[in-house]
Amino acid sequence: QVQLVESGGGLVQAGGSLRLSCAASGRTLNIYAMGWFRQAPGKEREYVAAIRWSAGNTYYADSVKGRFTISRDNAKDTMYLQMNSLKPEDTADYYCAATDHYYSTLYRAGVYNYWGQGTQVTVSS
Repeated sequence: QVQLVESGGGLVQAGGSLRLSCAASGRTLNIYAMGWFRQAPGKEREYVAAIRWSAGNTYYADSVKGRFTISRDNAKDTMYLQMNSLKPEDTADYYCAATDHYYSTLYRAGVYNYWGQGTQVTVSS
């Protein structure tokens, strides 16, 4: 089992920045990849970014490419999401997720078998 805890959410003005963290514990050696998803009120959960844990390959949704950066610190078993140039449409609950299986694509929520509780991000205009 892997436990995930997000932190770093909050209220920020449009154009500002936030950094989210996702701390993993438990059987972290089994983690193959991790990702960030978000869900705005009344909308479905959507993919934001993903990272392959050992190789460090990163992937982004088009909506955040060039503004968000996903990274990880293997020694701390922690993943990050640096969010710059935030827009009101980035307002959502942000969730981190992990999978201990290999998948060629990481944008589908169904490939992840561990999820955090979420952290709220609100971007005011």
